[in-house]
Amino acid sequence: MTRKQKRLTVIGAGVSFIIAAVLLIMFAFNESVAYFYLPADLATNPVPAGTRIRLGGLVGEGSVVRGNGTTVQFSVTDGTGQNVKVRYTGILPDLFREGQGVVTEGTFESGNHEFIADTVLAKHDEKYLPRDVAEKLKEQGLWQQVQADRPETRK
Repeated sequence: MTRKQKRLTVIGAGVSFIIAAVLLIMFAFNESVAYFYLPADLATNPVPAGTRIRLGGLVGEGSVVRGNGTTVQFSVTDGTGQNVKVRYTGILPDLFREGQGVVTEGTFESGNHEFIADTVLAKHDEKYLPRDVAEKLKEQGLWQQVQADRPETRK
């Protein structure tokens, strides 16, 4: 094998390795993507059962029902009158309560259109709303900007 052939073989092997690595990374990212939806989005564009999504909005007033053990059922609303029933088994965040912002991640169960969440995230204070939820509410004209009552910097 000449020197030129050896060089081409090494370059070809390197390029093949890089292509394989990029393909594996793209496959991994494709499997972990979870698109964000509000209840109004789901009313206009239903998601097939088994598709992993993030559902965000506000916990509906009077909708929290605690079941056996750590199972909790509640509804997520976005202020447009659309609600999505959510079932979650696990320990809820301490800040989870009715009327507060929430982002849940999971899939829809086939048949009864109930959202089965495996992750529930609650907002951390009165002024905070997850960025995805705030952007969707702004797009729909439902956002009301709240002025912070505390300075940006603390001494």
